[in-house]
Amino acid sequence: MSTGILLAIIIALVVVIVVATGAYLMARRRRLRERFGPEYERTVEESGSRRAAERDLSEREKRHDSLDIKPLESGVRDRYSREWTSVQGEFVDRPEDAVQDADLLVTSLMRDRGYPTEGYEQRLRDLSVEHGRTLGHYRDAHEINKLSMRHEATTEQLRGAMVHYRALFDELLSNGGQARHART
Repeated sequence: MSTGILLAIIIALVVVIVVATGAYLMARRRRLRERFGPEYERTVEESGSRRAAERDLSEREKRHDSLDIKPLESGVRDRYSREWTSVQGEFVDRPEDAVQDADLLVTSLMRDRGYPTEGYEQRLRDLSVEHGRTLGHYRDAHEINKLSMRHEATTEQLRGAMVHYRALFDELLSNGGQARHART
């Protein structure tokens, strides 16, 4: 085989490998963007590197896949609905307490669904895999709850916190963003 033909074959193989790698990376990026929603861009911004962010998001997926996330039985869902109604009713007379109780109720719901609840940052990471579109609500509610614990939150901020907690609560309660065991 002549050197020219051999060189042409090698160049063609390199081009095929580069194109295949590029297609794979683009497909991976698209899949991560779709799965994580706004959390994808937030992670890219925080990490300062798209590659580091995508590695982080992939690690989150692996951890999430190892968790035993499960839907709630209808009786448990009904109990949580009643508890939310009670917390919401508490808001009129004790808004700070209601926001703190909403935080506790969301954390309890997460635990019953199978999410570990060992720390706020880890909860964010675990929730981001299936609930990236409502995670901003959880972050906002958490920040207002911290203000509330120092008695620095306005009534309007506390009302907003309840709305934010409710967004994630409803999604978790309805099994929204259910764990996907098969990759798409």
